[in-house]
Amino acid sequence: MDSQFGLMNVWSQGDFVTKAVAVLLVGMSLASWIVILIKALDVIKYKRHANNSQDFWHSEDFATALDKLGKDPSNPFRALALEGREAAAHHRNTKVHLHDALDVSDWITRALRNGIDEFTARLQTGLAVLASVGSTAPFIGLFGTVWGIYHALMSISSVGQATIDKVAGPIGEALIMTALGLAVAIPAVLGYNALVRGNKFVLTKLNSFAHDLHAYFVTGARVQSSSDAPTVVPLKKG
Repeated sequence: MDSQFGLMNVWSQGDFVTKAVAVLLVGMSLASWIVILIKALDVIKYKRHANNSQDFWHSEDFATALDKLGKDPSNPFRALALEGREAAAHHRNTKVHLHDALDVSDWITRALRNGIDEFTARLQTGLAVLASVGSTAPFIGLFGTVWGIYHALMSISSVGQATIDKVAGPIGEALIMTALGLAVAIPAVLGYNALVRGNKFVLTKLNSFAHDLHAYFVTGARVQSSSDAPTVVPLKKG
């Protein structure tokens, strides 16, 4: 209850700057939580797609394998498989463009890399918000504290004496701004770190999937590494 009354007093007794700092911190907190929730749901979905991507290779032909990836257009593994198929078909059927200077391996590598880069950019959308909030919220809260203490000291100087009852209230209300800044920054930092780890897992799986796709479209088989020696897993083109 004390913190609630403190926040109410900060709002009721604070000037324009104090209220602006409080509103800014609350807005930053809302923005960071929205980003955390949306991106966390995306990471969970992409992890599910990553875990299901191995089913792609347990198929007799490419069409069946593609169906096993589902119909979700946001599935990066499905999108990458389609990119590779289109790149292979384009290189095979077109003979009059400048890309003929590249062999099929380089052409497919370029197409798959472009697909991964586009997905990486989409995956990292919003992380800059969390990084900005995590790095600036404590200092914004500290600014509110310094501003509140300054006005508290000015009020004390006008009275002429600094008793506990005159100092405790204003100083305590000013320190609430520091606590509010930390309360905004800590979830943003923790959310950023968790999302970066999740994104790294998804990108690792996607790069491995792209490597297998490259081997498949160039050689007609997937090269699968094992502890003894690499094995070739054939998959009919379709």
